[in-house]
Amino acid sequence: MKTTGIFLTLILFSGIITQLNAQIAVRGDMVYTMNGDPVEGGVVLINDKTIERVGPADEIPIPDGYTIYSGAVVTPGIIDARSVVGLAGMFNYDHDQDQLELSNPVQPELRAIDAYNPREELVDFLLGLGVTTLHTGHAPGALASGQTMIVKTGGRYAEAVIDSSKMVVFTLGPGVTSNFSSPGTRSKSVAMLRSEFMKAQEYQQRRETSDEGKGPARDIKLETLVKVMQSELTALFSVHTATEIVAALRLAGEFGFPLVLAGASEAYLVIDEIREANVPVIIHPTMIRTFGEAQNASFETAAKLHEAGIPVVFQSGYESYVPKTRVVHYEAAIAVANGLPYEQGLASVTIDTARLLGIDDCVGSLEPGKDADVVIFNGDPFEYLTNVEVVIVNGEVVKE
Repeated sequence: MKTTGIFLTLILFSGIITQLNAQIAVRGDMVYTMNGDPVEGGVVLINDKTIERVGPADEIPIPDGYTIYSGAVVTPGIIDARSVVGLAGMFNYDHDQDQLELSNPVQPELRAIDAYNPREELVDFLLGLGVTTLHTGHAPGALASGQTMIVKTGGRYAEAVIDSSKMVVFTLGPGVTSNFSSPGTRSKSVAMLRSEFMKAQEYQQRRETSDEGKGPARDIKLETLVKVMQSELTALFSVHTATEIVAALRLAGEFGFPLVLAGASEAYLVIDEIREANVPVIIHPTMIRTFGEAQNASFETAAKLHEAGIPVVFQSGYESYVPKTRVVHYEAAIAVANGLPYEQGLASVTIDTARLLGIDDCVGSLEPGKDADVVIFNGDPFEYLTNVEVVIVNGEVVKE
C-alpha cells in the first residue's frame, strides 16, 4: 500500500520527456531476501532500476522523497523455471499456439524469441501474481522441439529479454510417439536422437578440418546441436518415467552435454542415478494430473530430491487446456505442505532457479546492485488466499 512521497518525476528537455530515477522504499513485516536469514521489520530501498540497500528498518532510514510501499511479506520477484507462456496463448486458438511445431520431430533450430508475444494475456496474468521472470519456450512433445528464452514479464519485446537462447527442449516418451508417425517406440526415439548428435559431431569436424570455403554448407539444425555438445546451450529433457530419465542421463554421458531434467515424475525411483550424474531437476507441477506418463507423480518428490541433495526447482509447465498455464508458487506451496522446508520452497522459485538459469547475478534475491524485482504480499506467499499487493520490475511499479 502506497503511503507517501513522489513515485516519479518527468522533465521536458529538448522536446524529449525523460524519466528521472525512481526512488522507492518497500517495507515488510517480513522480508525474505533469499540472501541470508529473513529480516523481520525490514526495508528495501530502490534507486532507479536497482536495489540500493536492504536491511532492518531501524538501521536503514528512508530518505526524503522516496515513495513508500508497505505489506506483510516481501520477496524477490518469483521466477518460473519452465513455461510456454508467450508462445502459448490464453485460449485454444490456432493463431496463438506456437509452442509446438508438428512438421518434423527434430527441430532444435526453432527459437522461442521468434514467437514470443509479450502482450499475451497470460504474461500479464502471471505478472499480477508476482511472477516477474519466465524461462519459457517450446513445449514438450517432439524429440527436439526448439529453444527456450529468459524474459521479464514486466517489459515489452527487446527490453524484456534477459537471454534470447538458453536451452534446447528434448522429449522422450509417449508424448512424442502420439504426435509423430516416427519414432514409434522409446528405443527408436533414443536412436534417432543419437543419430542426430552423431551427424552434428561429423558436421563440426568437417567444418573444422576443411579448407576455408570448402566445408559443408551451413546447417542451422546441426549447428544448434553442436552448441549443445559444446555447452553453449543446455539440453532440457522432458522425461517422466524412470526408463526415460535414465535414457536422458545416458545420452548426456555419451555426448558430454549439460543436462537439466524437466518433469521427472518418477525421479524418486532413480535418485541415486540423478545424484551421481549431478543433474538438476525442474520438477513437474506438483498438482499435475496423474495419468499417462505422469501417473506416478507424487506431492513428495521435491522433498525427497532436496533431502538427497539434488537441486530441484518448480515450473508451471505446459498445459493443453485453458487457461494454458499454472502458477509456479502455488505448485511450490503444495510441495512445502508435503515435506519441503518452507524457506527452501521460496528459494526454489527465486534464487535457486536464478542459479540454475545462470541469472543470479541480476535476479533471484534482494541484494544491493541487483535488479529491483520485488513483490509485496498481504500474507504468506504459499497461502492460496493471499493476495499480491504490489509488483515492482526493474524499479517500476507495474501492478498495484
